[in-house]
Amino acid sequence: MKILAFGGSSSKNSINKKLATYAANLFEGGDVEILDLNDYELPLFSVDKEKEIGKPELAGKFLEKIESADILVISVAEHNAGMTVAFKNIYDWASRQKKEVFANVPLLLMSTSPGKRGGASSLEAAQISLKWYGGNIKATFSLPSFNENFDVEAGEISNKEYDAALKDIISNFDYEQNA
Repeated sequence: MKILAFGGSSSKNSINKKLATYAANLFEGGDVEILDLNDYELPLFSVDKEKEIGKPELAGKFLEKIESADILVISVAEHNAGMTVAFKNIYDWASRQKKEVFANVPLLLMSTSPGKRGGASSLEAAQISLKWYGGNIKATFSLPSFNENFDVEAGEISNKEYDAALKDIISNFDYEQNA
């Protein structure tokens, strides 16, 4: 079983990438691959730019990675109550090559932030948007106050209640392809 995970941020120290990595490794028997959105950096999407450069190879490679997965673990970062430009941009470019960007792959959609809402606005925005583009969202999880609830050195959730909640979600995860 191939598990593809990434944080929806271009930060080199992305807390969402740390959370996605932790969650992906909780799935038993999975072969985990962690993507870095910095490897998929493209010019800002616009129809004019698309006419100029066509269909970027990087967006096609992003789609191939998603299509090769049995499970997606995405933790969306929040910038000004929405998804980051880094995530939205590769998503926009990929959607011009294939509408079902997330290929109906079973998806654990998460978010975290330093604040008490845990990136809730970004998570809500992603839930609305991704479902229209092949996002087969099977479960969601938000970790509030990242710095108080995640041990960066150990690479795991330190708050026992939140950790148990995430482990429960993963142990009951619905692997069905059909939404």
